[in-house]
Amino acid sequence: MSTPTRITHLVGGRRWEDTPERTSPVWNPATGEQIGELDLASASDVDAVVGTAKEAWQSWGDVSLAARTQVLFRFRELLNERKEDIAALITAEHGKVLSDALGEVTRGLEVVEFACGIPHLLKGGFTENASTKVDVYSMRQSLGVVAVISPFNFPAMVPLWFVPVAIACGNAVVLKPSEKDPSAAVAVAELWREAGLPDGVMNVVHGDKEAVDALLTHPDVRAVSFVGSTPIARYVYETATAAGKRVQALGGAKNHMLVLPDADLDLAADAAVNAGFGSAGERCMAISALLAVEPIADELVAKITDRVGKLVTGDGTRGTDMGPLVTREHRDKVAGYLDSGVEAGAELVIDGREGDIDADGDGFFLRPTLFDRVEPGMPVYDDEIFGPVLSVVRVQSYDEGLKLINDNPYGNGTAIFTNDGGAARRFQHEVEVGMVGINVPIPVPMAYYSFGGWKNSLFGDSHAHGMEGVNFYTRGKVVTSRWLDPSHGGLNLGFPQNT
Repeated sequence: MSTPTRITHLVGGRRWEDTPERTSPVWNPATGEQIGELDLASASDVDAVVGTAKEAWQSWGDVSLAARTQVLFRFRELLNERKEDIAALITAEHGKVLSDALGEVTRGLEVVEFACGIPHLLKGGFTENASTKVDVYSMRQSLGVVAVISPFNFPAMVPLWFVPVAIACGNAVVLKPSEKDPSAAVAVAELWREAGLPDGVMNVVHGDKEAVDALLTHPDVRAVSFVGSTPIARYVYETATAAGKRVQALGGAKNHMLVLPDADLDLAADAAVNAGFGSAGERCMAISALLAVEPIADELVAKITDRVGKLVTGDGTRGTDMGPLVTREHRDKVAGYLDSGVEAGAELVIDGREGDIDADGDGFFLRPTLFDRVEPGMPVYDDEIFGPVLSVVRVQSYDEGLKLINDNPYGNGTAIFTNDGGAARRFQHEVEVGMVGINVPIPVPMAYYSFGGWKNSLFGDSHAHGMEGVNFYTRGKVVTSRWLDPSHGGLNLGFPQNT
């Protein structure tokens, strides 16, 4: 085994050189080998990083929109040039296959391109002569230092949902990536300096709960963006809002896919496999519950089974279809649902613990798993498993399927598969979920729309990127202005004093 690489903070445009009090291992999940040693920040370390960011913001917030845009365009070109390198880092530490990792960076690039239009996005309004000789106009201004706390499952894309918009709006950023796969976030952050962003505007601090709590309560952090599990999203929201901050906290999911009898079942089967097992199911938009409206369940399960049998699970650098789970502990937790599902009465159609793995070493693998005849109340249905486990629930009608979706405590994403336009239109209106796909299994919006769910999938009222992101990272100000006219002797020209 090679010596693990030191992975450290990025502060003021440079890698941190001090000695850490604590560290944490970083693993290659395909081989089980430790490949990195991560420095963990103390509360005092976080305080120093926030201080650096605050000092940088005081000048960056006054930089012209034209100059900010030039930095954003250069960053976009650098990220596009280095996307294969970033993808390789993601695969090495997260485990997802290279094509999936490259797709992640590409979706992040869309947000950068959206942020390049910041001069248009920050345009205010102007009303001339709202009252006699009185004009009213609006503007949006930066907040200051903002924190981004991102999850392991998209180590490049999720930071790119937030950071480009925050920087374009004139803020300074402190990013706290996941301890499990931090290198991609550092590599992307280093591109900002190369693009001409002043030192200290973009910073990366690594850590665990101590670092997170320090960010959530720091008096100079004005806003917090978070993506992760629902219990932690609730904690982040409650802690940071109690400290007077604005918060967007995106939580967990249990995404359903409703397949009507008139649907193209080949299309639905392809979609279920891709959405259920892509990135080993470690996606907040993964489909984990497939609601098959009878009498199609037998045929649909057969088609999915056939497709899963052709998938190759293994090292993501070898052209496989699905990689490992992120850690050994998470793999074991997900595998535990297979026994509990059988015990609860579900039919285990495909056991992911069986079959060949195309990898060397002792990786954290679980092959795609398929359950049939799953019912609400079973742990495999109720819990967010966050792994390659797809559950088929047989329902008798559209109404029964809709009720299951709307009764679920999560409301992140959902999909309907049908050739009936009326049914699709009814579904998009009636379903209580933030993102809806019609014959599209993973309805992640384009960057100029906003990403986010309902119910226990979101804490706060602001979604990621799009105009909601711009508004989240700025404060509105309205000016009412009257100038005395020298040609009239500076007299009051009739504007009522109490208007």
